[in-house]
Amino acid sequence: MSRRLKQAGALALAGALVVGAAMGAVAAPAAADGSQHRSDGRSHHRGATVRFATFNASLNRLTEGQLVRDLSTPADQQAATVAEIVQRVRPDVLLLNEFDFDPSHAALRLFQDNYLSVPHGDAARGTTMPISYRYRFTAPVNTGVASGFDLNNNGVAVTDPAQPGYGDDALGFGAYPGQFGLAVYSRYPIDRRHIRTFQRFLWKDMPGARLPDDPATAAPADWYSPAELAVFRLSSKSHWDLPLRLPGETVHVLVSHPTPPVFDGPEDRNGLRNFDEIRLWSDYVTPGAARYLYDDRGRRGGLPRHAHFVIAGDENSDPLDGDSVPGATQQLLDNPRVASTPMPSSAGAVEAAALQGGANARHRSDPQFDTADFGDTAPGNLHADYVLPDAGLPILRSAVFWPTTTDPLYPLTGKFGDNPPSVGNGFPSSDHRLVWVDVSLKDRHDGDDEHGRRGAGTRSR
Repeated sequence: MSRRLKQAGALALAGALVVGAAMGAVAAPAAADGSQHRSDGRSHHRGATVRFATFNASLNRLTEGQLVRDLSTPADQQAATVAEIVQRVRPDVLLLNEFDFDPSHAALRLFQDNYLSVPHGDAARGTTMPISYRYRFTAPVNTGVASGFDLNNNGVAVTDPAQPGYGDDALGFGAYPGQFGLAVYSRYPIDRRHIRTFQRFLWKDMPGARLPDDPATAAPADWYSPAELAVFRLSSKSHWDLPLRLPGETVHVLVSHPTPPVFDGPEDRNGLRNFDEIRLWSDYVTPGAARYLYDDRGRRGGLPRHAHFVIAGDENSDPLDGDSVPGATQQLLDNPRVASTPMPSSAGAVEAAALQGGANARHRSDPQFDTADFGDTAPGNLHADYVLPDAGLPILRSAVFWPTTTDPLYPLTGKFGDNPPSVGNGFPSSDHRLVWVDVSLKDRHDGDDEHGRRGAGTRSR
């Protein structure tokens, strides 16, 4: 969700970010589309390298079912632009945030069939090659699910999606169930038997939960009543652990999209929830820290001590700029199990911050790490989206897809106002930028992988 929407008064959606730029070493600049590494046009590297990407693609719609209708033909220009960006970066594993969930999974299939599976481009940019993801996953989310309670404490519990204020009283902000959902596309098999989802984990069950306080009363942490806390879920969308069968080993892709820490009041209920949503993954990958955690099938505990993982998503938090609770994103960036450097960057973000000025001139963060183009007055462009491998998966290359204004690919990201605010949050694709990281798999065994390529033997980096 764009902060510009709030400024323009166009929409009060949730899915925005509030983050500045994270600190850390930076790898040598990479081409925005990753083409310097994939000149053969395919989505694979030689050897044991896998590209992971996250993209808040703003493929959310105002009404239930509209995304399915839009993707039912290849005529939706925003979806085509999003697909072209994916085809140019060619990730092996892709998380899409703000991709509306439908129970039939029709949108998941239609985006592949009508957009990813067809070429895009023009004479200036050149034509892309289709990309196919054999393995896909989506699941229900909490956005737009009626809570039955007055969660914003305005005196009215709205349970009808057609009535104003429904999103504020839902378990996660949304105009209807499934808005702002998640979708994962993978070139590698998903071990569905061992998938874990945490959609229904209750916030109150996290030890030391930062429950919001009603400043109008003397009691602590009482913004939500005991009855409300008995149903209030921590995840504003959901948290998923998807084990992928990569060459020689399993890597757990941990995806989520914490709530933006804005659109609330002095109680900071969204900021505090954002903090604890981020904490969930930090606890999950820290040995012994997630004994309290239960998934939607009742299984308890976190990730095994030696398991490999990649955390991906729009975290809506930053250590330096924006509105999040201080220290929220450091829970991941400073976790010794997480490899947070080198941090993906782009020249386009640096240029955008200089051209737009405003809040960007006051930021403490290095703009090269920004991943979202937000309102120039506030909060400015921010580092919003992350791909964070575990420390045992060496980062080889990384980048943010943010072309400069002189790059032929610039029209894919463009500027605010290129679309109506209701489409791509006013941008040709999204107000967010795709972020990708290449990691090296260690201890890969000889043999043919699922794509018929010969293994490179045991490797150590």
